Amino acid sequence: MKRQVLSAITCLVTVSLAVPAFSANPQHVQQLLKTGACAGCDLTGAQLKGAHLIGADLRNADLRNASLEGANLEGADLTGANLKGANLTRAFLTNATLINANLTNTNWTGAQAYNAQTTGAVLIGVNLNGAQVFGSGMSVGSD
Repeated sequence: MKRQVLSAITCLVTVSLAVPAFSANPQHVQQLLKTGACAGCDLTGAQLKGAHLIGADLRNADLRNASLEGANLEGADLTGANLKGANLTRAFLTNATLINANLTNTNWTGAQAYNAQTTGAVLIGVNLNGAQVFGSGMSVGSD
């Protein structure tokens, strides 16, 4: 019996060390959802699927690996934000400001981004499959 318990504990410890921990500050998430302002907040791995963040102040926020699937970020200010690995599938980013934002490995599948400002943004590995991106520094490749 002790051997089984010890084996189970060892397995759990090994798995927990192998999986990176992404934990948004819950107070920051509540602040954002309540006020729409969370400049410089720790929203790492935040679950913001379908959130209404129109005009949100997210300057310099840490949104690494955040789920923003279907979120409405129209007019949001994400200047200097770190969105590395974030899921923006079907997000609405019209008139969003992404100046100097880190968009490395973000998923924009089916997203809409009209007139989004992306000057100085890091765009390495961005997935734009099915995205509608017009009037910004990003573009969907064509033949």
